Amino acid sequence: MSESPAHILIIDDETHLANGVSENLQAEGYNTEIAYDGQEGLEKINAANFDLIILDVMMPKLDGLQVCKQIRDQGLQTPVLFFTVKGSTSDRIRGLEAGGDDYLAKPFELRELLLRVAAILRRTDWYREQKEHLVFGDNEVNFHSYHAHAWDGSKHALTHKEAMILKVLTEKTGDVVPREDILDKVWGYEVFPSTRTIDNFIVRLRKRFEKNPEEPQYFHTVHGIGYRFTMEPETFNE
Repeated sequence: MSESPAHILIIDDETHLANGVSENLQAEGYNTEIAYDGQEGLEKINAANFDLIILDVMMPKLDGLQVCKQIRDQGLQTPVLFFTVKGSTSDRIRGLEAGGDDYLAKPFELRELLLRVAAILRRTDWYREQKEHLVFGDNEVNFHSYHAHAWDGSKHALTHKEAMILKVLTEKTGDVVPREDILDKVWGYEVFPSTRTIDNFIVRLRKRFEKNPEEPQYFHTVHGIGYRFTMEPETFNE
């Protein structure tokens, strides 16, 4: 974690829960603020910088999914940990597809919350410590702004997860990276029902950066294992 205490925003309409989470996070050394509905949460997000947002899904005025989508549409990539009473696989995927980084179903154990918060902040610190720019072929990515310029002149705003997955692959350029290693590095543990989720992210990266996504030259599949990234165009077979 960084030298100064992480600044965490809790957005939850359950006053008792929000206050309890805040007190326990403060006891761990974090700085916290609380918003009791989605609209108030957005106002706080726009007024200050946070290292993590803990966001309830079911809230008045704006629900958590709407809040997350709005801040992602604004280009803000602050990590988001969702709280919700819904714990099914489809609900988890909806939250993560909305731009969330993790998902914790209520009721939860305090220890699990603290571990997940610490894990998200560690991954964020790891990401920030990496190099700022990546150039491969005619593509360029800025890992700080999440902006990318593709081979065809198009511009893209990467999601936080897309950028982190790209980071993992580029750290092992030329090597095969198992899907489980990507999950461990980017999420910290398996929060999805299968590693097929990684495949979906790779498809999105190919659509952004490959001239022919059906015949990739940078993001290579190694069937049954994972992926291999190359800096220069290359035809690769398992």
